[in-house]
Amino acid sequence: MFFNFTEILSVTMVLFAVIDILGSIPIILSLREKVGHIQSEKASIVALFIMIVFLFAGNSILKLLGVDLNSFAVAGSIVIFFLALEMILGLHLFKSDSPTTASIVPIAFPIVAGAGTLTSLLSLRAEYAIENILVAILINIALVYFVLKNTARLGKLLGPGGIGILRKVFGIVLLAIAVKLFVTNIKELF
Repeated sequence: MFFNFTEILSVTMVLFAVIDILGSIPIILSLREKVGHIQSEKASIVALFIMIVFLFAGNSILKLLGVDLNSFAVAGSIVIFFLALEMILGLHLFKSDSPTTASIVPIAFPIVAGAGTLTSLLSLRAEYAIENILVAILINIALVYFVLKNTARLGKLLGPGGIGILRKVFGIVLLAIAVKLFVTNIKELF
């Protein structure tokens, strides 16, 4: 069915939960402290590009590289695991190749268009019409852009205490997502 509002809403909610851009505010604020400027437009466009390419060619790309979806998800879960450890323990594991930006890595990938998002897109494609998934991706990228553009304001609104609490709480949630993604997909490899 072409442009079904119910499908668009369902896919938007699934992607919103998986991307969890609100839960990533502490990570983004932390990255801003480390590397300075984050190019919101660049991060959003790259994440959009990655998601659309993966929606249409994800299985083919992974097969071409000799990687199955489960291995991809396990690798993504490890990256998410280390990001969560940074948030919970206050460690500094992320080293930027370019000290002036963190727009592409780790914002566009793996925070926004990470293994969970890409795996979800392949699963959603089996259930929903492509055009509805595309609209849901665009809605989520607009939300991602809004949050990236306003993280400094959101940081001021929350204050250091609020950010600290969010960082720890969402670090635990992110850790749980990483563990679930790892356990679910590691079983399929053996």
